[in-house]
Amino acid sequence: MIRTFLKALILVPVAVFLILFAVANRQWTGVSLDPFSSEPPALAVHLPLFLVILLALMLGVIVGGIAAWLGQRKSRRAARRLEAELREARAETEAWKRRAEAEQAAATPLTPLTYRPPPAA
Repeated sequence: MIRTFLKALILVPVAVFLILFAVANRQWTGVSLDPFSSEPPALAVHLPLFLVILLALMLGVIVGGIAAWLGQRKSRRAARRLEAELREARAETEAWKRRAEAEQAAATPLTPLTYRPPPAA
């Protein structure tokens, strides 16, 4: 319940901001995909300005996420290795516990020691 409220508290102002941004920047602009041509570009798209900016923002978020994910590969690999070692150690510990319990159950009870005085000379 609180999580839904907090999510709405954050997302509603962001949505309002995006709508206001789109309304304020609805003029059309040409986006050239040909950096080498000085003539009218062969590869060009005409889009509203807000769409160009939002697409660039989304592309930046995606590229940044991929870069962060690739940068964490060493940490993920180490975590997987340590998790496998932990599983092996737990299995070995359980095996030792079972072995000790089996040995303890199979051990013959010790006879109590009694004191015997030395023989008289």
